Amino acid sequence: MAHVHGSVGLGERSKKFNEKDFKRWQQKMFFYLTTLNLARFMQEDAPDLGDNPDRQTVAAVDAWKHSDFLCKNYILNGLDNVLYNVYSPMVNAKALWESLKRKYKTEDAGSKKFIVGKFLDFNMVDSKTVISQVQEFQLILHDIHAEGMVLGESFQVAALIKKISPTWRDFKNYLKHKRKEMKLEDLIVKLRIKEDNRQSEKKVGEHLDLYQRSEFTDPGIATAENRETVRMASASSPPSKKQEKQDLVGWNGSKGGMTRFSRHVFRKIMSRHLQNPLPLPRLNGKTCIVIGSTSGIGLEIARQLAESGTHVVMAVRNPIAANELIRGRTGGPIRTP
Repeated sequence: MAHVHGSVGLGERSKKFNEKDFKRWQQKMFFYLTTLNLARFMQEDAPDLGDNPDRQTVAAVDAWKHSDFLCKNYILNGLDNVLYNVYSPMVNAKALWESLKRKYKTEDAGSKKFIVGKFLDFNMVDSKTVISQVQEFQLILHDIHAEGMVLGESFQVAALIKKISPTWRDFKNYLKHKRKEMKLEDLIVKLRIKEDNRQSEKKVGEHLDLYQRSEFTDPGIATAENRETVRMASASSPPSKKQEKQDLVGWNGSKGGMTRFSRHVFRKIMSRHLQNPLPLPRLNGKTCIVIGSTSGIGLEIARQLAESGTHVVMAVRNPIAANELIRGRTGGPIRTP
């Protein structure tokens, strides 16, 4: 004897099916009917009473028909009103379920080609954020997997790299030549970091460009010192034709950048008020080890640290040369490692 032991509140009723996403609706409806203990009636035929049925057999058949009636109407209730009118004449739940599968499973076979087409046609553009496009790509992958088509993670990573915008050419080449295998999540993290860096560089470039225009083109702001700096830089050796073209592109901003010359002049102007070298704060009681401190940058670092009160240990290959340098500055012998 068939009984319904489930409660209506156990499962979440799926939304009305309107001829879209049949597979998703089918899975939700199957789960809902399973919680109601009615899923088996989508596959069972009505029991036969036989020639001489007894009262127990008749009662069992009546109970089955009641449960089948409930299952059928739960399915009908999950259909849109137009589809409800079409499928309501079905005699039982099994006939209704099989009819829906024949109708919309065939259409889903065509949807596989549509999803594969979306995957092949997908390419990133600069007008949208990379992360939003990555999410769109992940949705396409989800649809592909939902249709039973399996794509390996290495293939997904390689496909996503291929679909990155051409303006990211250097970054794409960097990713292509990485020997270490990458997971899709790792690639998404790298893309997010790269996009943040590009946005930061763009903002800095805009601020630099704004300062440059106000510094060199606004008569009320430009100073005689700045104009003289530009004039002296321009009076240097004549540039080649290629350099003239590059400078012209940089000044006009037609490609969104500044030339090396303009950046150099800008840095000179921005740092003209700073001391050279910058004085260090007092570092009494500190000990620093300086490698290669007998010449070049190492020597200058050691000198400035010593002047700031730091105890400097000169880690060098030639202790004699280090002693001579220190003796010439202090007037006495110095211990070196």
